[in-house]
Amino acid sequence: MVFKRLLGSLGVGGPTVDTVLHPGAVLPGAIVTGQVELKGGEADFDIDQVSLELLARVEVEHYGGESEGTVAFDRFTVGGGFRLAAGEQRSVPFGLTVPWETPITELYGQPLGIVLGVRTELAVSGAKDKGDLDQLMVRPLPAQEAVLEALGQLGFGFRSADLEYGRIGGTGQRLPFYQEIELTPGPQYAHAMRELEVTFLANPGGMEVVLEADKPGGFFSAGHDAINRHVVSHDGVPHRDWKEVVDAWLRQLIATHGHHTVPAPYEHGAPYASHGHDGHHSHGSHGTPDGHHGGHQRSGPSTGTVVAAGAAGLAVGVAGGLVAAEVVDEVGDFMEGDEE
Repeated sequence: MVFKRLLGSLGVGGPTVDTVLHPGAVLPGAIVTGQVELKGGEADFDIDQVSLELLARVEVEHYGGESEGTVAFDRFTVGGGFRLAAGEQRSVPFGLTVPWETPITELYGQPLGIVLGVRTELAVSGAKDKGDLDQLMVRPLPAQEAVLEALGQLGFGFRSADLEYGRIGGTGQRLPFYQEIELTPGPQYAHAMRELEVTFLANPGGMEVVLEADKPGGFFSAGHDAINRHVVSHDGVPHRDWKEVVDAWLRQLIATHGHHTVPAPYEHGAPYASHGHDGHHSHGSHGTPDGHHGGHQRSGPSTGTVVAAGAAGLAVGVAGGLVAAEVVDEVGDFMEGDEE
């Protein structure tokens, strides 16, 4: 998807920009490549800087409810310091390393309704203007896919995926938002939880997996949320029995009362451990955007994305063809709204 836009602040006759990302989804922590195509206007212009910005459409929870906004989560300078002659065509190639925590936008080639974009900004003759905006597609890391596949084998089904503005307390989170993947429980876990939310926080050494279960109440107790956190390495993913590993995580999540610590297999700034918290929130929609405990408001599928689990693993299902159309609308709204 490519958008061409005349640089508004320069008026008619100014240069145009067309950013083209090389096709295909990128992995978190990997390099996305492409080129910025510039075409000179009716006069010569000094191109001071060519910059690219990574954007995400996120949900923000507050006491008045919930709203959506656009967050820039990384920025790169890819060129500049040259004169673009009238009518001249010039290509500026680039390679950007996307952050390890970049959320996944697709699973098995099917969109999840997460909207990311790459926006081009030019600093031209002392004036700055937003230019082209293109959709960025991200596929899961092997460890992320292994966890999701195991959940599918255990009978879980995807309900929706969204991005929540805020921080997860006690983790190594770096971005100002995090991804929540909401799942319906498998039959053997349905008595103990109404919903499971999964968050991945990846870094070069591995990733944290944050699990939150919405537990039903009993005759004499109200429903509450249970949270635990696990750390896995990127190494040796194909050699682990992920179904067994994830089942153990879930059983700990169901049974946990208090705090559990497990030695972390790698370091990222400081060693991490696997924790279990029963009914005590410490992050984002699991609390408030600043990471403090608050009223928990669960949001439904913002884009109508529905995913079903198959017996042989996860299979992305579309309910009545609604998902694809709504995802396209969401992308269009994101692109058009950000240009204004």
